[in-house]
Amino acid sequence: MPKHHYLAFDLGASSGRAILGTLAGSKLQLTEIHRFANQMQRVNGHYFWNIFSLFQELKKGLAICVKDFGIQPESVAVDTWGVDFVQLDANGMILSLPYAYRDSRTDTAMDELFKLIPREELYLQTGIQLMQFNSLFQLFAMVKEQNPLLAVTRQILFMPDALNYLFSGAARTEFTIASTSQMLVPGACKWQKELIAKAGIPIDLLGEIIRPGQVIGQLQADVVAETGSRPIPVVAVGGHDTASAIASVPADDKNFAYISSGTWSIFGIEVSQPIVSEKSMELNFTNEGGVEGTTRLLKNIMGMWLIQECRRIWAREYEYSWPEMVDLAQTAEPFKFVIDPDDSRFLNPENMPETIVAYCQENGQGRPQSHAEIIRCIYDSLALKYRKTLDEIRQLSDQQIDRIYMIGGGCNNDFLNQLTADACQLPVYAGPTEATATGNIMMQAKALGQVASLTEIRQVVRNSFQLKEFTPRKPDANIGPASGR
Repeated sequence: MPKHHYLAFDLGASSGRAILGTLAGSKLQLTEIHRFANQMQRVNGHYFWNIFSLFQELKKGLAICVKDFGIQPESVAVDTWGVDFVQLDANGMILSLPYAYRDSRTDTAMDELFKLIPREELYLQTGIQLMQFNSLFQLFAMVKEQNPLLAVTRQILFMPDALNYLFSGAARTEFTIASTSQMLVPGACKWQKELIAKAGIPIDLLGEIIRPGQVIGQLQADVVAETGSRPIPVVAVGGHDTASAIASVPADDKNFAYISSGTWSIFGIEVSQPIVSEKSMELNFTNEGGVEGTTRLLKNIMGMWLIQECRRIWAREYEYSWPEMVDLAQTAEPFKFVIDPDDSRFLNPENMPETIVAYCQENGQGRPQSHAEIIRCIYDSLALKYRKTLDEIRQLSDQQIDRIYMIGGGCNNDFLNQLTADACQLPVYAGPTEATATGNIMMQAKALGQVASLTEIRQVVRNSFQLKEFTPRKPDANIGPASGR
């Protein structure tokens, strides 16, 4: 049976991976080739991503695959988090490090833009959850501050598009990543030009949009020389990591919800058409582009970021392993403390544990006294937020939901998986862990003609990965209140 090899570059806000996918018939095998840290860089009080360092790590991953593993992939593709972008000048050169979405320069951008474009109009024209770091608000903040780089910018490229550009020399804007910007017509490869103009953003900065599953170019000669690879295709997959992750949900029908669990918890359903209404606006849901013409109706929830930041602060004294933190949580009283994970104070605080303690005290709950209580507070609050979000989805769509797929790195957390099943009163199926890389790889396979459809992609995933089921326990006092405080 012939084997086909594809290399996925999956970049998250805290780490990056080069994952080799080997497709043989209807089964996929994953091999981690290279893993590296990623973090925001603080320069002069602002936060940036070091795109050049990231590109170097991706090239290193390709070189390791070819030289150390002895495998020449048939193609490569990049996916990343959403909203952030680089700026190219007239010569196609990157002008500066791209801002990171947690940077504070957008703190007032939403309220200022609402003076020009009412909140309701902005949402109904884009169908995107209003969040201060969306690309629209980032660009508007640059316009308001008269950022001098804008005057010499000829095109912006979102993060996966920019890395594909460095690999191939082809500047293309992929649909799923563009859909996170709050600048698209819902469900369409079309910019909301009038809205963009009202914000004072030059429309000619935005390129033509292509659908995922297309070859956008070949590896440039300098990359070939540096890595030892052949000049293979660079593919536009679901450039937004969640779009790639949802492509790998191992479902055989539409009666499911998903939680892509990582730094963010992305909770939603897959629909054929965007759901944009006054109710979806009230509930602040987003309609992001998916692969194969689907729409991801979802809500972005502050996820493992809360735990990651607590662990980072506590590492000054003791570096907990992830299992140790789960064990600690299970020693604390359930639902004694509850936060709203999406409160803006948790976006990028200097000290996450202190911020959580202050929130609890301000909301009349007292003060968590131990690391165990803080960790338990986070897990309980996430489970309750998931239940609240599920209830909201059911208000927006009559689509049947009889199970939840927990995918991504966070699906290894059996404790949170069970809390989620209990809170939502639905079975939770955990896996695959490398969901984003899996979706990335399978869309490469589709672009090169090895699979024909999203249905076939999901069949391969079901054949290839073992899922773990969590059955909901009967509701009792341990499941807590109906929603976070």
